[in-house]
Amino acid sequence: MSAHFFSEKFAAASSYAKYVLTGTAEQQRRWQQVYEQARLDQRQTALVGMFVREMKVLVISGIWCGDCVQQCPLLARIAEASSKIDLRFVDRDANRDLADIFHINGGDRVPVAIFMAEDFERCGTFGDRTLNRYRALALKQLGAACPTGLLGPDKEEMAMTLQDWLDEFERVQLMLRLSARLRQKHGD
Repeated sequence: MSAHFFSEKFAAASSYAKYVLTGTAEQQRRWQQVYEQARLDQRQTALVGMFVREMKVLVISGIWCGDCVQQCPLLARIAEASSKIDLRFVDRDANRDLADIFHINGGDRVPVAIFMAEDFERCGTFGDRTLNRYRALALKQLGAACPTGLLGPDKEEMAMTLQDWLDEFERVQLMLRLSARLRQKHGD
């Protein structure tokens, strides 16, 4: 998993808008529904707006996946709030060489976000569900069923899941900001 490997995958990946267009009309409607409901508050927008290090984020996803429907539009909203976040998406099944590296709990899970520095050095991986997403699902089910994405999440769940993702973006931004390697490179 070299920076070169991630760079090639990132270059071939799609923007959020292009990725959503790969879905059926119904899938696009579901993604758009969550996207329209997702909003960063003023404090969250200010935080992301203060990011100073460029961050590459590559998301392994499935346009058909209910968890992706519930979470990926949140990632798009976070990325829109900062010129320092370059967010791209790849289809899990069309990118087996990447997806097979990032199994979670012994299997294919999506979404999985790979956070990288400006030079594609990997900083971390986060997915398939945030803590608050797991809590919401645990209240609804304890079986192996996958959410369908037919209905958007309730507003409280969405706000908490958005904050979980934002916390991870902030964690990686601080990692990049405090990196001795990058501080030397940027003279700060």
